[in-house]
Amino acid sequence: MNLNDIKQARELKKKLDEAQRELGKITVEATQGKGAVKVVMDGQQQLQSITISPSVIDPAKVKQLEEMIARAVNEAIEKSQKAAAKQLGKIGGLPKIPGLT
Repeated sequence: MNLNDIKQARELKKKLDEAQRELGKITVEATQGKGAVKVVMDGQQQLQSITISPSVIDPAKVKQLEEMIARAVNEAIEKSQKAAAKQLGKIGGLPKIPGLT
């Protein structure tokens, strides 16, 4: 590895660190059940919050609530992945990463 390669690697690391910071600022949200369940996640796929409307909390319908939560979380993950791919796409010189690029 020559000096130019080291310089390029440091520059790439700097860009990736900046992209990571920016992803931490991005939030995505997903809802299910006409807004009864809302999930907020950041661009780093860290779950920020889950909000559940009291109107859907019914002990007789726990399975339905669990399914809405799972669907909302999965949707939020998908949106977060798309946001990450978009952010990382702005950085040139990255290798192709399946699921992100």
